[in-house]
Amino acid sequence: MLRQAARPPDNRLSPALGKAVEWRPTLTKQKGETKHGALTERIIADIDAGVLKPMDRMPTHRDLARKLGISVQTVSLSYKEAERLGYLGGEVGRGTFVKLRVTEQAGRLMLDRSSSEVVDLSIVRGVYLDAHEAASRQALAALAEDDNGAFMRPCRPIAGLDRHREAARLWLGPLGVETSAERVLITNGAAHALFLALACVIRAGDLVLTENLTDHGVIGLANVLGFSLKGLPTDEEGIRPDAFEAACRAGGVRALVLIPTLNNPTSHVAGPERRHAIAEIARRHGVFVVEDEVYKPLIQEPLPSITSMLPDLGFFLTSFTKTVLTGLRVGYLVVPPQYSIRATSILRVTSWSGTYLPAEIATRWVEDGTAQRLLAIQREEARARQGIVADTLGIHVASSHPLSLCAWLRVPAHWTEDSLVRSLADRRIAVTPSDPFVAGAGHGGGIRICLGGRLSHELLTRTLTSVRQTFEQLPSVFDIGAIG
Repeated sequence: MLRQAARPPDNRLSPALGKAVEWRPTLTKQKGETKHGALTERIIADIDAGVLKPMDRMPTHRDLARKLGISVQTVSLSYKEAERLGYLGGEVGRGTFVKLRVTEQAGRLMLDRSSSEVVDLSIVRGVYLDAHEAASRQALAALAEDDNGAFMRPCRPIAGLDRHREAARLWLGPLGVETSAERVLITNGAAHALFLALACVIRAGDLVLTENLTDHGVIGLANVLGFSLKGLPTDEEGIRPDAFEAACRAGGVRALVLIPTLNNPTSHVAGPERRHAIAEIARRHGVFVVEDEVYKPLIQEPLPSITSMLPDLGFFLTSFTKTVLTGLRVGYLVVPPQYSIRATSILRVTSWSGTYLPAEIATRWVEDGTAQRLLAIQREEARARQGIVADTLGIHVASSHPLSLCAWLRVPAHWTEDSLVRSLADRRIAVTPSDPFVAGAGHGGGIRICLGGRLSHELLTRTLTSVRQTFEQLPSVFDIGAIG
């Protein structure tokens, strides 16, 4: 195990100008642990503890190897692993730096709680207006008056109550998925559904494809399930068929995970021809497709489901959190018929079943039209907020969609992502850099802003104006926050 032997100095210049931080842990290896593994753990622990701070420049490979009495290759392996996990970043000619991490663990900028001081544009969530508050209150009041035994007493069936699965089937129909209720599982949101789908067909070491910029959930699952994740080139409609075909021809591809509608973070939408092309390639090569369609209810134009074209290879998932009500963590997962038993077994192991109470609310709202009414409000408000983005940020918008809950912004040439995110944080604006969305090697070259939640148009306009003004500024020569 490694122990800290010296504190970093209090006054440091920015990475561009300052010296490497004076960091010298003592290396004591646990039984069966590799030296580079032990060093990686200490790097992560000291970053999490604040001993190593964002933008600190790490010692060079050679200097740290000399201080610790280990090989340069051991340090290189450790730095590389810490980079892969998102803790360090390397720049040619400048060195290796502690990254300003935006993850659930660090949580500094991708906030999971409301704040009166920070305008949080870092997490995709549905809009929340008085209509949503009223609908949730009415649902809870009705539940308090009713006999709840039908959904509060049972602990089976694991895949979901029959009435809940039938409501799911009704909700899925307009999304292009005509299926029997027996193929539907009620899950605790889309993330749960994504895990179940991949756990059905993926083993450690398998190769899974996705967009080169994609939701960070599948990136995290690669570490949990142990599969290799490869990002594919995209265009304005998502994954390019030629890139998908080439990857399949190279061999070893087990599954494709994609968000065909309003991809997070780029907001691209695949048209009918693109969906048919992806399905045909998957069919010819026997590749499973996991179709993540949490945003599809927002789109009113009919778009075919890739899953419907692949009855034996397709998994389809959606939920209510992004389109109806953020706190309504109910997901629907459609599985190929031959995987119904396996998916239900995995569901039982992970959570026994979906939670019946929120599923009951979702079912009532599907049946009485409340879900459709709140969905219409989401569409209207998304259009209004995207209009503010277009009017305020203009040329800085790299990609968006009138119905998307986020927008992807170009980083001006005179800024780096980390310095821009840090500068916006100083203005009490939380955004997300590209790192959490990059599947594989490379850099995303942008930042994401999210437009949901309880944001007034006035506050959003003021906030985006501040974002634009920051973009138009030249960055500071010194990292003022670090040397104050």
